Amino acid sequence: MTTLTNSILEAVREGAGFPEAFTPLHEPEFAGREEDYVADCIRTGWVSSVGSFVDRFEADLAEFTGCSRAVATVNGTAALHIALKCSGVQAGDEVLLPTLTFVATANATSYAGAIPHFVDSEATTLAVCPEALRSHLEECAEKRDGGCFNRKTGRRIAALVVMHAFGHPAQLDPLLELCREWSIPLVEDAAESLGSYYQGRHTGGFGLVSALSFNGNKILTTGGGGAILTNDPAIADRAKHLTTTARISDGWNFTHDEIGYNYRLPNLNAALGCAQLERITDMLQRKRALAMRYKALFKDIAGVRLLEEPQGTESNYWLCTLVLEQFDHQLHTEVLSALNDAGLMARPVWTLMHRLPMFADAPRADLSCAERLAVQIINIPSSPKLFAAPAGAGGDV
Repeated sequence: MTTLTNSILEAVREGAGFPEAFTPLHEPEFAGREEDYVADCIRTGWVSSVGSFVDRFEADLAEFTGCSRAVATVNGTAALHIALKCSGVQAGDEVLLPTLTFVATANATSYAGAIPHFVDSEATTLAVCPEALRSHLEECAEKRDGGCFNRKTGRRIAALVVMHAFGHPAQLDPLLELCREWSIPLVEDAAESLGSYYQGRHTGGFGLVSALSFNGNKILTTGGGGAILTNDPAIADRAKHLTTTARISDGWNFTHDEIGYNYRLPNLNAALGCAQLERITDMLQRKRALAMRYKALFKDIAGVRLLEEPQGTESNYWLCTLVLEQFDHQLHTEVLSALNDAGLMARPVWTLMHRLPMFADAPRADLSCAERLAVQIINIPSSPKLFAAPAGAGGDV
């Protein structure tokens, strides 16, 4: 084991509080009224896709994020699928998205019948690089017929999806300016950034529409779930319609006016979400405190740094992220092995999308920064319970 690997191992062990048992990457914490609210669903019989907790969860999410409307969905991928449809993406279009993202971003694009068009990230935010994207569009795209088109394929470029990696906000201002110049709607994949802010505003409220995720490993969990955020009432109404099987009000008749989706969030799950939202400020504060503890521990270790929130932003530090200075496959593997062998769960970034077989032939820009980051990034234990956890924490990882 190299000296650097050993130093990283000891710093993570100390940052996690010298745990004696296996330490997950990010586990949920149920220390509020989760049991009470779920029990209420069972007691009243409102356990499925209709119930007061669904309405309350949507209203509470909109208030917390500062967005006009929130539409709860069964998971984050479903939310992003509908967000793309509501932004105008159609079959045969291309959608710009980072190759450095979770597969759900590319899958949702495919569900909409569109073709992923992969673009590069930047080392500061891990999100779409505005400068690289501008250069790529100038090289391959043209504006005509009120939209943006790929000169090489002839297809319309219908949207740009920006993913806020590990909770760190992307450079939204230059990306929005670029989208305006090229007449491309901006869609935010905010699955990981609940509680993150850009220039004082919550992520998810900058694009035309955005998607959140409440999987078991997210900042807030509903077990499985997601939500669509938007400030456009027409988009919100359409998203609600599409996610509830496109059924129209017609008395007792089952009348549907288009192909819809059964993407409804059950009341049971929404009940969990309502209880979690009541505690989200505390969880965010403890996650920030944990990140600052890691930052101090890694400050003097040469060859590695803790990824910090970009200037002008406030990150939720969903997953604390180490970035190795060396572009070294062997070192990257050694550090991951050492941490996991010690019971400290650690993960690399997702396999880059253009390397997956189903997207191997998709159009792409130069992806050299993402290629380097793929062997530099290591996520380390980031659960809020690692910093002054309240009693009752535990559960699914």
